[in-house]
Amino acid sequence: MVKSYPGGVCYNEQDQELLQFVSTQIATVIERQQMQARLQYMAQYDPLTDLPNRGFLHDRLKVALSTARREQGQLSLLYIDLDKFKQVNDTLGHGIGDLLLQGAAARLKLCVRESDTVARVGGDEFVVLLQGVSLPASARVAEKIRDAFNPPFTLEGHSLNITPSIGIALYPEHGNDERQLLEYADNAMYVAKNGKAH
Repeated sequence: MVKSYPGGVCYNEQDQELLQFVSTQIATVIERQQMQARLQYMAQYDPLTDLPNRGFLHDRLKVALSTARREQGQLSLLYIDLDKFKQVNDTLGHGIGDLLLQGAAARLKLCVRESDTVARVGGDEFVVLLQGVSLPASARVAEKIRDAFNPPFTLEGHSLNITPSIGIALYPEHGNDERQLLEYADNAMYVAKNGKAH
């Protein structure tokens, strides 16, 4: 909106048309940038839990590894799987399963520092990237996560006791790159899960 002042600045119709044209162009640019930001967010985050997705985790892990190599530091990966999640989906439906995943994501985020990354890498599997931590510190975080899952999840009148199986991989002890570390942590998680089955 432009205003003409008596004896001062005066906008004629041509000026107004130019302003209208310029403001339309600016609005289009702003909308395009907002759309781009939204698309970038969608490409990096899981829409259900709002956690970083697998691709974004790989990017963060790559950066963390190069920092650890440069500074001769450590990092740790915790691979987490929710026990009996499939049963929840099969018996109570995907709606409850989705609520459970959201609740699990919220609890996981409370167990780590702001600088750490909690990602959902698929289904009921999560990975936590801890930077600059040793095995004892990683084990403490894993214990904190187990404790966080002790209280049952209350979802739409259902009380669900869900326990996580957790596998830990350390850099440099268990691998030198993303693939090796994720594989080691994943295998360690399956060992932990199978140990519960016996």
